[in-house]
Amino acid sequence: MVTVSKIECSPQTPEQPRLEKDLSPSSAATSEGSASLDGEPQLNITGETNEIDWAKENADGFAFRDYDNQENERYAVVANAYRLMHENQTHDFVKGMHAKWRKFDKGEFTIMEIITMLDDLVDDSDPDVAMPNSIHDYMTAERLREAYPDDDWLHLVGLLHDVGKVLALWGEPQWATVGDTFVTGCKPSEKCVHFDSFAGNPDVKHEVYGTEYGIYEPNCGLDKLWLSFGHDEYMYWILKENGATIPQEGLDIIRYHSFYPWHTGNAYTHLTNEHDETVTRKWVDLFNKFDLYSKADEYPDIEKCRPYYEGLLKKYGIDGKLRW
Repeated sequence: MVTVSKIECSPQTPEQPRLEKDLSPSSAATSEGSASLDGEPQLNITGETNEIDWAKENADGFAFRDYDNQENERYAVVANAYRLMHENQTHDFVKGMHAKWRKFDKGEFTIMEIITMLDDLVDDSDPDVAMPNSIHDYMTAERLREAYPDDDWLHLVGLLHDVGKVLALWGEPQWATVGDTFVTGCKPSEKCVHFDSFAGNPDVKHEVYGTEYGIYEPNCGLDKLWLSFGHDEYMYWILKENGATIPQEGLDIIRYHSFYPWHTGNAYTHLTNEHDETVTRKWVDLFNKFDLYSKADEYPDIEKCRPYYEGLLKKYGIDGKLRW
């Protein structure tokens, strides 16, 4: 019989040595951590948003996030990305990725240098667009800026939310970088896109990892969950490690914006707590439509708006070289 303790926090895997740093999902990245505003940030505008005319279809005339449409020329690429992700992202793999990437020893770069690198990345998991990811970052940020002009931390979150995809340019496969995230260490939810591809993941037959609660206690909270590893988790810890002063709510948007089975599919609520459902979900839901529907927008004038975001990087303490 296999015995697995609840809420595993050890980063040890067959490929990685045990590190002294606590690499559990809820650990602090540094002793200083990330400065958060006192209390929950409030949006400064009157009403929910300024008037936004959202597109009803993506640039190819299809519904957004339609993963079953085989008429979409991106269908095969996207389906393959999720198959590889669901087969290979085991719980042990995720712990190993935390140990590998949370050493922050891959070099020192500015945010703007990384965004420029993303000119060369097209996300294989996205059925809606085949644009460079750098452009999508600015499109999301500019839509948030239009809707919430006084809430500059939210504009910056829009710019930063996908920057962690640089993982794919530094040797990681896209299935370990992009796409919707899911919880490892327990049974995957049927709300995950291309759910059938989990059949190839050995964890689904594990006597603990294949159960509804797996290694977790009921309602333990999002920050106790080992989500599949990718750009969301990596960028969250980059910002924590480098002392960003973005409000915690903004950091949580970055960390959970790809957790679609939860924030859109209402899955995994047996593991979330009251704060997740009443606070974090609200902010992620607010952000989600800007991330998704802005993909049908015209390209922004990046050279014109770039100085504004350089100012925000300085304001929130991440304008210089960061450890990656």
